[in-house]
Amino acid sequence: MKLPLVVGVDGTESSLRALDWAADEAALRGLPLRLVCVSRPVRYEGAALALALGRPSERALAGRVAGSAAERVHRRRPEVDVSAEVTPGDAVTALLREGRHAEALITGERGRGGPAGLLLGSVSLAVAARAPCPVVVVRGDRPGIEGGHGRILLGVGDPEKGPAAVRFAFREAGARDCELDAVHAWHCSSHDRADHPRTVDEPHLYCKERAATLIDEAVAEAVRENPTVRLRSAAVEGKAVRVLVQRSAAADLVVVGAQHRTGHLGPRLGRVAHVLLHHADCPVAVVPLPDRPDT
Repeated sequence: MKLPLVVGVDGTESSLRALDWAADEAALRGLPLRLVCVSRPVRYEGAALALALGRPSERALAGRVAGSAAERVHRRRPEVDVSAEVTPGDAVTALLREGRHAEALITGERGRGGPAGLLLGSVSLAVAARAPCPVVVVRGDRPGIEGGHGRILLGVGDPEKGPAAVRFAFREAGARDCELDAVHAWHCSSHDRADHPRTVDEPHLYCKERAATLIDEAVAEAVRENPTVRLRSAAVEGKAVRVLVQRSAAADLVVVGAQHRTGHLGPRLGRVAHVLLHHADCPVAVVPLPDRPDT
């Protein structure tokens, strides 16, 4: 039995963009789609007043949102098997619970009640930082969201820590029949320059070659398993966050592995994933790595 894609819906424009993206993704990968809408708890006094005034309850309103979302999917992608559920509580808890049995979680960049000027909603950020499965935050410009570039961008890190992100990116590129751009950003530190035995300029060449080798090692197994995927590798000098944000302008999805770190402030993402979720020009897939505590 195939695990579903799970998308959080709340009726906002951001949520509708995520819903449409999720419907297209489910059709592309032949997966069922599960819609989750949260009804916020209402105090007894507020519920009684709403009932007396003939207003629908929070659960009834959430049911309408979920039903409307399901109809939207049926119209857009009638071949997709879609189900909808209204659940009480808060959105983060509901989505994390669903993520235990999901192929991926999909959210919009902002939810109901989020300030318009906020770059990323608290729900999306919290889910990306804690989910046990990949999380896709649908954000960016229209060509990126609608898949107009024909390119998946993979941020390559340590080969031993990011195989899940590599597999996810290859799967996406294969399903879309598009190019996969595997990028590792590098810089030549003062330590590299000081310890290198050759001339002052050659350490940069050494660092670039080492970065290219790292990419080859990271994708080797996925290349064998996906021989039809068109792969382009690039070792780019610069900071990873800057390189990936810039390249996201020509991508339909950027995929990164993210270490879930736990410290005194609770679960949080690494810097690269955090910046991409706020500034990428296309949807961002955060694929979790094994948890580790802060030191």
